[in-house]
Amino acid sequence: MQSALLEAMEERQITLGDQTHALPSPFLVFATQNPIEQEGTYPLPEAQRDRFLLKLRVEYPTRDEEREIMHRIGGGHMPDVNKVITPAELLRVREVTRRVRVDEKIERYILDIVFATREPKTVPGLDKWAPLFEYGASPRASLALLNCSRCHAFLRHRGYVTPEDVKAIGPDVLRHRIIPSYEAEAEEKTVEDLVQAVFDHVEVP
Repeated sequence: MQSALLEAMEERQITLGDQTHALPSPFLVFATQNPIEQEGTYPLPEAQRDRFLLKLRVEYPTRDEEREIMHRIGGGHMPDVNKVITPAELLRVREVTRRVRVDEKIERYILDIVFATREPKTVPGLDKWAPLFEYGASPRASLALLNCSRCHAFLRHRGYVTPEDVKAIGPDVLRHRIIPSYEAEAEEKTVEDLVQAVFDHVEVP
């Protein structure tokens, strides 16, 4: 299962027996992780998790949201799903987002954030957090922050990236790429705490 997942993500194809099938473009790979059901499951190695662009946290629904779930699922009536965009249009949007301007100051800011996760001792104020970082983010994190910040700016109808775009999307990009140390676990510091510390101490341009 994991090998098929990685083949799809990296090579954009799947292999069944002796036949290889190209995946359509665009396509998305989603995976779920339930933190209370680890028995009998094998967590993905860190290098494989790094291939995922984002890791989103999904909390419990609110009372109103859960009531809506009850009505939709319990009532037996599923809402109609209407197409809002075609694959060709989505590919054009992807090309447009690549033209969203990223100033050199923003590029340096992204690099400062990623390198702070690897070398927290070099960042004033973050140095006291250094023992809590086992491993920092990989070069994929820099690319992900760059591309996702562009998309965030595009969705807000801007043709340029601001530090707020980087900060808004940063936790989703970094939370599965930073590995806390045993000392962090002993101090009950989560990866969310480490990510927040990075953004709190890296200077904003």
